[in-house]
Amino acid sequence: MLEKLNFLKKTIEKPTEEDDIAFLQKSAQEVCYKLLSGKLAHLNIQNYNYDTKEAVAELGLDEEMIQQLVDDYVAQIIKAILQFDEYMQQLKDSQENERILDYTPFRELAHKNLGVARNLRIKDAEALLYELMKKDDLEYLLICLEALKVCAIKLRPKCAYDTIKLIKVKNSLSF
Repeated sequence: MLEKLNFLKKTIEKPTEEDDIAFLQKSAQEVCYKLLSGKLAHLNIQNYNYDTKEAVAELGLDEEMIQQLVDDYVAQIIKAILQFDEYMQQLKDSQENERILDYTPFRELAHKNLGVARNLRIKDAEALLYELMKKDDLEYLLICLEALKVCAIKLRPKCAYDTIKLIKVKNSLSF
């Protein structure tokens, strides 16, 4: 009977960074597909896959430079999501207290990031950021934010993972 419990003697291996990144990527792909095929299907970006060739051809930059700029964009979006979340909380508080909703900072942040997405020809981000700039429904905006986040993770999982990890470390050092 004790032989059946031999599995307990095996050491439990901690997931590696590669495992964490693969899990993050898989989760992002699932959520992205669910959102873009469901509540955001009207944007017609559910089957979109980024290709650097368009940006290389139109911007006249080499592939390596575009890759670096896309990495910078992903890090920027992951960080911007935190700002978007703060603005969303302010909007929700205003709505609950029956005050006028000021979308200005939220829309300015969306506009700033939209410019980068357009320059790099990242079509799914363009569509989502445009929605963030134009729509007023807070629930819909939350869905767009979630889609933007998972699309960025899907675009560059390693970069997104590193950025998220860095944010967690910085937050743990804050008092």
